[in-house]
Amino acid sequence: MKILVDTHAHTIGSTHAFSTVHDYLTVAKQRGLEAFAITDHGVAMPDSPHLYHFINMKIFPRSVDGIVIFRGMEANILNENGDLDVEEPLLSKLDWIIASFHEPVFPPSTKAAHTNALIGAIESGRCQVIGHPGNPNFPFDYEAVIEAAVANNVAIEVNNSSFLESRHGSEPNCIAILEVAQRLNAKISIATDSHISFQLGDFTQSLKAVERVGIDEANIVNVNLGRFVEFLSLHHKSVVQALSKQ
Repeated sequence: MKILVDTHAHTIGSTHAFSTVHDYLTVAKQRGLEAFAITDHGVAMPDSPHLYHFINMKIFPRSVDGIVIFRGMEANILNENGDLDVEEPLLSKLDWIIASFHEPVFPPSTKAAHTNALIGAIESGRCQVIGHPGNPNFPFDYEAVIEAAVANNVAIEVNNSSFLESRHGSEPNCIAILEVAQRLNAKISIATDSHISFQLGDFTQSLKAVERVGIDEANIVNVNLGRFVEFLSLHHKSVVQALSKQ
């Protein structure tokens, strides 16, 4: 299986990351990607870019040298209600919103609180995917959350970084989440969570997990650009119309 759209990448706008949009574009071309999303941390994170960083994503060309650049954010889940640190009018101008737990914003709590927060974020209509759900610091009811995701056309992320240097102890949770996702026919996004351009497009560990569980390729939303745009159309994203005019 080959993944041609990377849906999770951080620039130097998130100060613990080390690459520019141009760096990512260079690697995307080298590795044969069709598209990638820039998803710096939402403003509630201590190292996040200023709000203007996201507002000014409107200057991104829709594509450069045939590679599409999606305008996104890794939004923070703020509380048990599932509120996110992204509001209108910005919300509707971004193509792709990841909703994630981060310890500096939402201190780990109870399984019930995490479950409620995730369901709240999913049902809010503000996000298209749940980011790095395997984090062992944030256990949740897999069945309840994935049922909500299926009902609301929200994908579950398989985060390559969670199998490597981030969120140690995630792997068994990621596998268990994938097993529930497979049974419930959930949509899946495979992502690198790149913090430097050399990571872009390297989905090795995520693909091993997906293949181990036997996830149907038809349920992976970012196999290619066409599939990803089709998924975004379910969320009425303006990028769908913009790309259709190119």
